Amino acid sequence: MNKATTKFTPNQLQTLLEEVQDFVRKELFPLEKEAFSHNWEKLLPILNEKRQLVKEKGWWTPQIPEVWGGLGLSVEEHGQLSAVLGQTPYGHYVFNCQAPDAGNMEILIEFGTADQQEKYLKPLLAGEIRSCFAMTEPEFAGSNPIMMGTTGTKDDGHYLINGHKWFTSGAHQASFSIVMCVTNPESESPYTKASQIIVPCDTDGFEHVRRIPVGGEEGFGWASHSEVRYNDCKVPLDHLLGEEGHGFAIAQTRLGPGRIHHCMRWLGICQRAFNMMVERAATRKIRSGRVLAQQQTIQNWIAECKAEMYAARLMVLDTARKIDQKGTYEAREEISMIKFYCANVLQKVLDRSIQVHGALGMTDDIMLSYWFRHERGARIYDGADEVHKSRVAKLVLKKYGLKV
Repeated sequence: MNKATTKFTPNQLQTLLEEVQDFVRKELFPLEKEAFSHNWEKLLPILNEKRQLVKEKGWWTPQIPEVWGGLGLSVEEHGQLSAVLGQTPYGHYVFNCQAPDAGNMEILIEFGTADQQEKYLKPLLAGEIRSCFAMTEPEFAGSNPIMMGTTGTKDDGHYLINGHKWFTSGAHQASFSIVMCVTNPESESPYTKASQIIVPCDTDGFEHVRRIPVGGEEGFGWASHSEVRYNDCKVPLDHLLGEEGHGFAIAQTRLGPGRIHHCMRWLGICQRAFNMMVERAATRKIRSGRVLAQQQTIQNWIAECKAEMYAARLMVLDTARKIDQKGTYEAREEISMIKFYCANVLQKVLDRSIQVHGALGMTDDIMLSYWFRHERGARIYDGADEVHKSRVAKLVLKKYGLKV
């Protein structure tokens, strides 16, 4: 990944964050009841109006370089913005920096041809279309991506794609998919066997099997995951993204910054859930003259959550700064540490906030139950906790001359 420089002075960035916070609170928080109605058709025109407001304010695609029409934030700056947007399910979508589109934009900018950028990148940047990224497969362990059954074989000037994917986020609304598939099965290195190939979703043989229920519901709008089959999908050879056999290398360029964005989004959820917990504790009467906040256990939870959120935020911003200054490879140990640490802080804060809210916390009258269902996956996707912990340990032990 290319190194980045900060765009704003600290005061300018703080002003931006405060303005976006005000926008999110006034324009997006009131829409959250629709998250549980699953009435996407009703909500989409309203969100598109909010997207237009974001464009008018100059905040559109904040993570994208200015030359491509974005705000041009560094990884660290966008991480801080992501924490603000993460307080609501609609934040990233309204700013056109939602997964997986944001990652697809970044790799199309860095690796796409002029024709690919014209046909796929520009409409994506404009918010005219959606995309998806197909990597995870139900038949193979997602934590070991070199194990993959989807193939892309050359056939008369085309690639013939065959395979089975799932947890392909947003596929039911996507115009195109970027597919990880094995194109060089004879390669000596397992990391140079796969390529990334662009497959338009109207290609013959592209089969959207279903939207996968998560925690009892399919998700809404962009926040849903699909099962997809590629049945002899035929695309021209010029749909290859980057070089053949470089699929994993390209994937790594998006995963590092992507984990920063995930972690800061989780911390945005944490802050919202924490605020809700404290407000509830300060106002919920438990007996005459006393409220929950006067109980020592609740006070311990407030203090512990506050400290862990503070630590997590500093860890993520330090990692983002290292990526900006030295690149993703040099920050790989820190990236793994924040991934499992922040995911667990998120789970703890949500669980305690639900506990303080009692029966209300279990309902869909407030956002906590939604986040608890959908964000449990934070400890699994983009590498399970156990995989990242093992990676950190190996990197540490390597410095002591031990290879495990």
